[in-house]
Amino acid sequence: MGNKDNQSKEQQQYQSLEKKYEVKRPVLKNCIKAFFVGGLFCLIGQAVSYFYIYFFNFTEQTAGNPTVATMVFFSMLLTGFGVYDHIGQFAGAGSAVPVTGFGNAVISAAIEHRTEGFVLGVGGNMFKLAGSVILFGVFSAFIVALIKTLLIKWGVI
Repeated sequence: MGNKDNQSKEQQQYQSLEKKYEVKRPVLKNCIKAFFVGGLFCLIGQAVSYFYIYFFNFTEQTAGNPTVATMVFFSMLLTGFGVYDHIGQFAGAGSAVPVTGFGNAVISAAIEHRTEGFVLGVGGNMFKLAGSVILFGVFSAFIVALIKTLLIKWGVI
């Protein structure tokens, strides 16, 4: 009994010592930076979308796919040049806006494993993190399309 009480007391002492030296995080400041950087990424995405609409006669509905591809390409390019890492250090979660964060995750894994060769290194590790996103995205799209098709066939919508 005395041994457990002693361990508990030591744990409490350690936790109080840890709290004493723990660096306080500026949560509000980090949230504001994430908000504005994420918003800037979205603003750039909207500008790219308008670019496709204005210069290539896309509609608002059809401009989405090339816009997503362009944003992924830009995030991969910035990751390759080491710029995206600095953006991530500054903005935190704001740099993980879904599309640009996806591009960063894919290319980061490819860069990290390039020394292992193209097939086993780059090809084998590139989609480890992004693979689950692709899998569940495709599966979810299939389920939604199936439900919509059935509802149309049954005359519900």
